[in-house]
Amino acid sequence: MITERSGSQPVRSEPDIVMARQAVRRLSQECGLRLVDQTKIVTAASELARNALVYGGGGVMDWEVLTEGARTGLRLVFRDEGPGIPDLKLAMTDGWTSGSGLGLGLTGAKRLVDEFELDSAPGKGTRVAITRWT
Repeated sequence: MITERSGSQPVRSEPDIVMARQAVRRLSQECGLRLVDQTKIVTAASELARNALVYGGGGVMDWEVLTEGARTGLRLVFRDEGPGIPDLKLAMTDGWTSGSGLGLGLTGAKRLVDEFELDSAPGKGTRVAITRWT
């Protein structure tokens, strides 16, 4: 049973990433997502939380349970006030990385969810919103 419809989780340390993943797992179960969809949104959340920490210097994961007709969804928004992404098109290219990663974070997260929004600019931080529906 879902007791809260929205909330926030800080992402300022490695333990916060674990807490965010646990929260997303619990929320996705409560929303009635199938196990495979739970795994997908938890994986995407883990990638985006790590990006917020590593590249954005830390941030926040906001979550919201959505209801649209007969379906239920889980929307996650990752926000940071880091340096931002200078070239969004390049950042959304498979294999591109601004660091030492595999370059699968943003594009991988996009493939794992039903809805994906990316908003970022140099000096403005980054905001990534993802949604998975039942």
